[in-house]
Amino acid sequence: MTAGSGETTPFQKAENADDNGMIRIRGAHLHNLREVDVEIPRERLVAFTGISGSGKSSLAFGTLHGEAQRRYLESVAPFARRLIAGAVDPQVRSVEGLPPTVAMGQQRGGGTARSSVATITALSNTIRLLYSRAGEYPQGMELGPRGRLDSDAFSPNTPTGMCPVCHGLGVQHVPTEESMVPDPSLSIADGAIASWPGAWNGKNLRDICRELGIDIDLPWRELPEQTRQWVLFTDEHPVVTVHPVRGAHQVQLEYQGTFSSAASLLMRTLAETGSASMRARALRFVESRPCPECDGRRLTRAALSVTWSGEPIDRLQARPLDELLQLLEDRRAELDRRAEKGQRLGPGEEAEHLLLEDGCSTLRSVVDLGLGHLSLDRSSLSISPGEMQRLRLAVQLRSGLFGVVYVLDEPSAGLHPSEARQLMAVLRRLVGAGSSVCLVEHDMELVRGCDWVVDVGPGAGTQGGRILHSGPVDQLQDVAESATGRFLRASTPPEQIRGGPVRVSEQRLRLRGVRRNTLDGIDAEFPIGALTALTGVSGSGKSSLLDALGDATAQHLEGSGVVDLEAGDPEETSEGSEAEQQRRPGTTVAAAEGLEEVRRLVRITQKPIGRTPRSDLATYTGLFDHVRALFADTPEARSRGWKAGRFSFNTTPGRCPHCQGQGQVEVELVFLPGSWTVCPVCHGTRYDDETLSVRWEGRTIAEILELTVAEALAVFAEEPSDEEAAHRPRSASQRRRVDAIRRPLEALGALGLGYLRLGQPATELSGGEAQRIKLASELHRTGRSRTLYLLDEPSTGLHPADAERLLRVLHGLARDGATVVMAEHRPEAIRTADHVIDLGPGAGRRGGTVVAAGTPQQVAADPDSVTGPWLRG
Repeated sequence: MTAGSGETTPFQKAENADDNGMIRIRGAHLHNLREVDVEIPRERLVAFTGISGSGKSSLAFGTLHGEAQRRYLESVAPFARRLIAGAVDPQVRSVEGLPPTVAMGQQRGGGTARSSVATITALSNTIRLLYSRAGEYPQGMELGPRGRLDSDAFSPNTPTGMCPVCHGLGVQHVPTEESMVPDPSLSIADGAIASWPGAWNGKNLRDICRELGIDIDLPWRELPEQTRQWVLFTDEHPVVTVHPVRGAHQVQLEYQGTFSSAASLLMRTLAETGSASMRARALRFVESRPCPECDGRRLTRAALSVTWSGEPIDRLQARPLDELLQLLEDRRAELDRRAEKGQRLGPGEEAEHLLLEDGCSTLRSVVDLGLGHLSLDRSSLSISPGEMQRLRLAVQLRSGLFGVVYVLDEPSAGLHPSEARQLMAVLRRLVGAGSSVCLVEHDMELVRGCDWVVDVGPGAGTQGGRILHSGPVDQLQDVAESATGRFLRASTPPEQIRGGPVRVSEQRLRLRGVRRNTLDGIDAEFPIGALTALTGVSGSGKSSLLDALGDATAQHLEGSGVVDLEAGDPEETSEGSEAEQQRRPGTTVAAAEGLEEVRRLVRITQKPIGRTPRSDLATYTGLFDHVRALFADTPEARSRGWKAGRFSFNTTPGRCPHCQGQGQVEVELVFLPGSWTVCPVCHGTRYDDETLSVRWEGRTIAEILELTVAEALAVFAEEPSDEEAAHRPRSASQRRRVDAIRRPLEALGALGLGYLRLGQPATELSGGEAQRIKLASELHRTGRSRTLYLLDEPSTGLHPADAERLLRVLHGLARDGATVVMAEHRPEAIRTADHVIDLGPGAGRRGGTVVAAGTPQQVAADPDSVTGPWLRG
């Protein structure tokens, strides 16, 4: 439809309807929603609540926002609608009174390797223009035709601004003999040059070296220096005839081989590869150091010589945002005073004043959302999902939109209770401007402050999907079957969750003189065999102290007993994170005591378990290996000679050839972002028809992947149903396989993840779900005594009922002799801890000290603790 055509858009129809200010949803049946009918008031603050998997996100995002998306797409070209017809399907009978929506989900990091807080908030443009128009230029400097540098000259992401040596990354990668040949006692034939590629390429390089007369069987250190340097660093590319040495029955054909030095191969990979895993591998064989041209500052020398308020742009962008806001506001106030006195501002000062107004407005929104501890140069790859959502919300506050529906996914995630109050004030500003705000939220304090609550439940998965209450918040407390209502009334006493009184241990892990990020030489003690909570406002140093304890323990263990649950995710390594690590200090600990009491270290973060639909719960926990083995052991599979690999969706023989086993295909559009839709060939099963003809106890492997954890526990029961047992009894090997499958399923269920599907793609999992899956993969193993568990905000994204289940599991670990340390914001979780270390008192440079330490009661009574008042309630 085009403007002025006289036709009414879907949104105009909604606005013209006699809806009494309500959004009316009828017959919503997306995912587990059971033909839901519900009414939601516009221009109000509305909370969607319910335990994890109850259906609240399906209602808020899938139905409400999904219907708005569908209506918008009706106005685009028919060709585009046809391509993405399957991508947006809210599965609802009708929605009336629906304005346009803006959805903000929990997206981790995002952007490119060069994306930062400055680019996300568009403050990058403001600050660069400020330096261009109002900066102080040194005398004798060569300027452009306008008498100043253009704003692009102050960006490390543009050809005119980036350092010519490191191309704006601030990091230079240098291959050295030590980095490429870590073990000089090996010969070339035995793999001395570790940086060389594997398989045929590596064999080719070794054969070429032999043809060139280099002794590939001599230990590397015994080769002449000139030969070693030539093999590693030469710019020559000699072509030789290779006479390969192959096995007795292999073809031995001559070919022309071209040699490239080990260093040139590495640098070519870093410059050209689009594979995150290949780049991560190449980085293991170079030394990364600050660029010698810009000293890690990423910009040209000309740009770095310009100052504003006495600082070059990189120093200004490294300031915490709350400090930067104060600096800009002071300068704006100075210009205002001069104008009030009748002093005429020059053209440059007038431009400066306009830019300062724009920058202060955006920064104020960011700081009010509890993000004052960030800096403009902070890489987006290091930002938590909650921080990313609030940054995007701050941008929306300045957009001037009104009359829209904002749908937010747990905006309180990662916020200290004191910061959640600031968030509520910001959300009220959106409502006051004429918009509606819908929150999918678990923070009961935030829910209490809303005008309306829609509670979905009562359980998860097939046990949920009903509207238990839609109305004023205080009325939810009287709904007997609502888990949310119970927690609005009162929380469970800490001793019930803890399983008794606080654990008092004289044995301690002690760190002295810890320096990392905001931590400036602090001392901290962690009771052994107890649960310790690290608390404080965002940016106070909680994660830094958690990392410092982990680093010190890993160094003590020397790699033995260190469990890496983040392995297999190479995309976490990128240019942005490399530069970020170079610009931020590492950990130093003056002294550590008590680490001899730790035999194992397990770090569990909210990093995703994978970034593509190929990675899922079943493959990450390892239970899918046993499932595939069960299918390979069926008579049908054995008669065809199929092994377990046939039932993997990551290998060619059994997977769907159209979607390559992903179950989804990506649709790329010219003017809209690409999206994923169900594969039209396998219809999401991931497998070809022949593979799906094999069944285990009546189910195909695709049907197994569609089971929820709770359903799978029934399927993989210790004993099969009477009907199945009579038809085909399980062998001893099958019983062992079933037992191996059941153990991780039980751990997942104990952590409240019974609603997740076994084949649910990692891309659909929240950070909290990913962290609990990692914990479950550890819990079904034995031997927890003398293990140190480190968790980063484990209750994030959990309903209070689910949080209690998790905390009971963590306290169970402590009862078994493990030491558990978690960074945490939720007061109800902190109250259950045996020991609390409260950091602060503020964020960034105003944090990083131990304000209070002791039992929750002792910290609650400490007048200096920012967290204390929230522990008294």
